[in-house]
Amino acid sequence: MDFTFSEEQVMLRDAVLKLMEGISPPEVVRQLDRDQEYPYALYDEWVKHGLIQLPFPPEYGGLDGSVFDMAIVAEALARTSFDLFTAFSCSIFCGLTVLRHGTPAQREEWLPPLLEGRIRMSVAMSEPDAGSDLSAIRTVAVRDGDEWILNGRKIWATGAGARDNFLNVYARTGAEEDYRKGLSLFIVPNDAPGVELRKLDMLGRRSVGTYEILFDNVRVPHAHLVGGENHGWECLKSGLQFERVTSAAGYCGAARSVVDMAVQYARERRQFGAALIDHQAIGHMLADMKTEMEAASLMMWHAAWQLAQSGDALGAVSMAKLFGSETYVKLANMGMQVMGAFGYSMEYDMQRHYRDARSVTIGAGTSQMQRNLIAHLLKTDRM
Repeated sequence: MDFTFSEEQVMLRDAVLKLMEGISPPEVVRQLDRDQEYPYALYDEWVKHGLIQLPFPPEYGGLDGSVFDMAIVAEALARTSFDLFTAFSCSIFCGLTVLRHGTPAQREEWLPPLLEGRIRMSVAMSEPDAGSDLSAIRTVAVRDGDEWILNGRKIWATGAGARDNFLNVYARTGAEEDYRKGLSLFIVPNDAPGVELRKLDMLGRRSVGTYEILFDNVRVPHAHLVGGENHGWECLKSGLQFERVTSAAGYCGAARSVVDMAVQYARERRQFGAALIDHQAIGHMLADMKTEMEAASLMMWHAAWQLAQSGDALGAVSMAKLFGSETYVKLANMGMQVMGAFGYSMEYDMQRHYRDARSVTIGAGTSQMQRNLIAHLLKTDRM
């Protein structure tokens, strides 16, 4: 297999890196994190430069990019900030679900404005008692003529409070004994009557925001039911591999920045008459960081390549997600140690990586769930 980028892919990566360097320098990223502000200006630039449009077909204004192209963009964006990358990925993942499962009328209603940047989308799935265990979802939607009445509570919803945002809400509409046959997906404006949002005070990922959402007799038109009644599980499952390999690319991009930052500091910082990197204890730490970062990247590119080739790379994607997320956490911790008190200072970016990284072994499928899945694939001889 050959992971060499085409000339067009090299140009794509370099263009994204140049774009992010120009419009989101470190001082801008620090301010967004400090003030907990959604990156509206950055999002508009992504739209302007065709990044939001990348994986969608031309008939809706897209550019028909591959999953490999998406991994290139994700890796480049997350070098600046994994938090900011999630503003990009949320809209795309939700939009692709509409593309796969929406009716022609639904695709026409939501995809063009999404790709033009007039609306955003985000997922509302987890609940206080339902994270990895989707059978515990208690948010319920009841049919009332041409509408559904939605009641319940969601939590840990990334980017839910952004303006012009449409929530992709998973709710119970069928029998409780089998959640795979009783979930449905609804698209709900985040300012609809009866929707209440509360931004949560989180350790990291503070710009895009994490929200609790209350639904109190929210009326949703039947036309906003995506995929049909009781087919939410199919909607959710269809995009998991794409989501996880793109997320893994984000972990790798952020981890690469951590390594670069630690190496630069160790070259410039002098202790006991020598550069920090010349002290074996630190040099070996940096060698391990670089090695593990490159290993995570290779696993991610292999998973992206396999998914692009066959459309099914569950084992490779799960391993890339698991290893990439845990590598980002580990390297951010090691980077803090290399930089010492400077890393712990809010004036430097290592502490932000340390805070943001801690979420990635939880979101998009926990490390424990990835290990369960990989073990199941081994048990059934599917790897």
